Amino acid sequence: MEYKFASEHTNYADLAGGHVFYTLPGLPAFPVRLASEIYQRGLEFRGKGNSPCTIYDPCCGAAYHLSVIAYLHWDSVCRVICSDINEKAIQMAERNLGLLTPAGMERRSREISAMVRLYDKDSHKGALESITRMQEQVNQLTAVRPIQARLFQADPTDSASLRLGVQDTFIDMVITDIPDGQNIQWESTRAAEPVHAMLEALFSFLSPKSILAVAADRHQKIAHEKYKRLEKLQIGKRQIVFLEPLA
Repeated sequence: MEYKFASEHTNYADLAGGHVFYTLPGLPAFPVRLASEIYQRGLEFRGKGNSPCTIYDPCCGAAYHLSVIAYLHWDSVCRVICSDINEKAIQMAERNLGLLTPAGMERRSREISAMVRLYDKDSHKGALESITRMQEQVNQLTAVRPIQARLFQADPTDSASLRLGVQDTFIDMVITDIPDGQNIQWESTRAAEPVHAMLEALFSFLSPKSILAVAADRHQKIAHEKYKRLEKLQIGKRQIVFLEPLA
C-alpha cells in the first residue's frame, strides 16, 4: 500500500501503545501511521469544505486508534464515539478517551510519575517526557475547542443497542478494526456472518454521506448489499475497505 497522506516517516514515539496511551494486555496496538492514513482517506471521500466530523468505532477495544486519530487531527474531529461488547475493553477505552482532556492527562502524568519513583525505569522516564509534551498540546487545544467523547457497551451486531448508544448523533465516519475470528473472537453474537451483521446494524442509523473504513484480516469478506465499496487497501496481512451506505 502506498501512503497518500501520512507519507512522511513521522516520529510517533510519544503515541506508542502502552507508553502514554493505554493498550489491552496481549493485543498489539493499531499502527499510528496507518490510523492517520485511514482517517485522512476518509476525509477525502467526505469531500472538501466539510465541518469537523464525528467518528465512531463499534469494536473499539481500548479506543486506542480513535484516541490517537483525535489527538493528531484535532482540528477536523469534533466528537469521538466508541463502543465495545467487552466490559474490560470499555474500562480501558474510558482511560484513553480521558487523555483527550487536561484532567485525563494530569491523572496519567501522576500515574507515570509514581512508576518512575517506584521503579526508576528508562521507559517510564521516557513516558513522563512524552506526556509533558502532550499535556501542553492538549491544554492548548482544549482551550480553543474540546473534543466531545461518548462511550457505551454494546454488541456491534445489535442495531437496537448501537442506536441507543449513538443517540441520534450524525455519524460522519466509522473507523473500526474488527476481530479476525481467530486470535480475537467475536463475542456474544448469534450471527453466522458477524461482519455482515455489523454492517446491517450500522446501516440502520447511518446516512449516504457517512464513510466507513473497516480494517480486517485479509481473508475476511467485507461486503454488504446495502453498501458501495469505494476502495480496498492491503498492507501485510491486513486489509482496509472503505464503504458508503447506498441511498
